[in-house]
Amino acid sequence: MTTIACLGLGRMGAPMAGRLLAAGHQVHVWDRTPDRAAALVTAGARAAPTPARAARGAAVVITMLTDAGAVAGVLFGPDGAAAALAPGTCLVQMSTIGPDEVRGLARRLPGAVLVDAPVAGSVAEAAAGELVILAGGTAEAIGQAGPVLAALGTVRRCGGLGAGAALKLVLNTALVTAVAALADALAVAAATGVDRAAALDALAAGPLGGAVGRAAATGASFPVALARKDLDLARRQLGGAAAPLAAPVVQAAALVLADVPDQSADLAVLVTKE
Repeated sequence: MTTIACLGLGRMGAPMAGRLLAAGHQVHVWDRTPDRAAALVTAGARAAPTPARAARGAAVVITMLTDAGAVAGVLFGPDGAAAALAPGTCLVQMSTIGPDEVRGLARRLPGAVLVDAPVAGSVAEAAAGELVILAGGTAEAIGQAGPVLAALGTVRRCGGLGAGAALKLVLNTALVTAVAALADALAVAAATGVDRAAALDALAAGPLGGAVGRAAATGASFPVALARKDLDLARRQLGGAAAPLAAPVVQAAALVLADVPDQSADLAVLVTKE
């Protein structure tokens, strides 16, 4: 049994903490919205009033938060977890942030062991322990986190620190642009009189098959606002304003996402909206 602190109990963080409890670990939990911890406490977790209190005494600390700003605040802000990390504590950063931001965290955490471990998969996979964990860091660090990560899914070693974050940006860029392309393909179907169901059936057997499956998924949650955030991370890697034409499909998908009225809606809204 390992003592684990889970910082962030949103759509992904809560089911991941539940998996760790089910695996027999002692789990300390914290979230900015305390009510999110209630079900986990009933299942045996210990709720903490601050990130520092959650992290104190933990061998492994997991962050699953919205963005790099949230990660920095939880680690280094008032009552932040970083001050409570004992030397050798393994910090597993599972939020989707940029590779440069991951390496920046390492520079601010000289006493902790950092593993860069964003995930492929959504809520259903988190609840089932079937995530693909894109792990970056030293072999020793990933090995230290391995027994904990095994309860969450399959670890895919990506390379050095930041490599997991980089591959996650690749995967999310492919997902978001593919779903946007699917929406355009269905617009062409409507304009040419092709039945929507027939179009989806044909598209499912082609190169957009993964996007069709994602648009129809019921156990997934990827809010448009987070998809925009991830495309912004990818654009920054491409040079941002200094290289506006480096990836025109990414640029176009970002504009499409910006036009969605409900930014909290799942990415599939690009296809399902009337």
